[in-house]
Amino acid sequence: MTRKQKRLAGIGAIGSVLIAAVLLVMFALRDEIVFFYSPTEILVENKASPGERFRLGGLVKDGSIQKQGETVSFVITDTEKDLPVTFVGILPDLFREGQGVIAEGTMRSGELFEADNVLAKHDENYMPKEVADTLKEKGVWQGEGEQRSMQ
Repeated sequence: MTRKQKRLAGIGAIGSVLIAAVLLVMFALRDEIVFFYSPTEILVENKASPGERFRLGGLVKDGSIQKQGETVSFVITDTEKDLPVTFVGILPDLFREGQGVIAEGTMRSGELFEADNVLAKHDENYMPKEVADTLKEKGVWQGEGEQRSMQ
């Protein structure tokens, strides 16, 4: 084998190892990827199928929070569509009506989202980026703590 052939074989071997490493990382992380959707994307565009894990973001609709023991039901809205959510557990201290929220979980039968994790904003100036971007597209979120009222 000539020197040139040895060099090409070495480069080929290194390339094969790198491709195998990338494929292994992608395979290992495939279950960890969680997509973000708004209620309109779920109900109108059918972007998530039942049983698929994703994040649902929007605003907690005024007057929608109902507590029964440890089970909390509320509605997430993007002002176009509303999606009911159930959550069993303790909600963050800053969770309240009219505030931005991201719920992580799966769709159940019909139009019910079952959350196993709920994230709320951490101060008066913060809105999760995905929620803020979606609400800005709808003309609801202005930024810097300004929001139009929800119906």
